[in-house]
Amino acid sequence: MNKKELKLFLDEKVIQYNNQKFIQSDPIQIPHLFTKKEDIEIAAFLAATISWGNRTMIIKNATKMMHLLDNDPFDFVINHKEKDLESFNNFVHRTFNASDFKQFIRSLKHIYKNYCGLENALKIKDDSTNYQTTIHKFKKLFFEETQETRTLKHVSDPLKNSAAKRINMFLRWMVRNDKTGVDFGLWTTHNQAHLSCPLDVHSGNVARKLQLLKRKQNDWKALSELDKNLRRLDAKDPVKYDFALFGLGVFEKF
Repeated sequence: MNKKELKLFLDEKVIQYNNQKFIQSDPIQIPHLFTKKEDIEIAAFLAATISWGNRTMIIKNATKMMHLLDNDPFDFVINHKEKDLESFNNFVHRTFNASDFKQFIRSLKHIYKNYCGLENALKIKDDSTNYQTTIHKFKKLFFEETQETRTLKHVSDPLKNSAAKRINMFLRWMVRNDKTGVDFGLWTTHNQAHLSCPLDVHSGNVARKLQLLKRKQNDWKALSELDKNLRRLDAKDPVKYDFALFGLGVFEKF
């Protein structure tokens, strides 16, 4: 396909998958349980954090997280006492365990109390056109007061060449706004033109087959290459093509 044909093909796939039906089988359904901005942010951040592996299990465990937060995430984060975290003791999702979950709640409280919340803490504050440096800085803020070194691995660092798939997915959920009702578009201080595709095995393989990506590893260098090519197709909303790449890979086995 030439560029025009590729854009037409991918735009059609975006329309096919970027709609309300997508929510039913995706972890994005977890933040859609809430209406308050801070509840949506926290639910989305936690659901995105455990979004690897079987999607049914991700949704099941993210739902369990919300129950443990009394289905009132922001209030729990801000007002919890250490003893309130004891109810987390049996929680586990793959390598994310109760100890990690407890630290994430403490760290979220730190972000909201000291850095005006997730939207501000993850805002690009220099002349960057992507979130690479911002995510690196956010990780430092997020774990500023932790002694739990084992938990550090659950927030990726793009400056160490991680593609940071889960946090880029979280950013898409919060920033992107196209009125279809899948992504939230809550963070109006951010620019969706700066978003990066959540790069994983599925989207990476499809991108390579469509010659949007040549690099073999799914790392930040590959993400930068993919960013460049997707922005040529739509400079204002490049990450909409995540729906196309993901849908082609997961649902159509492209």
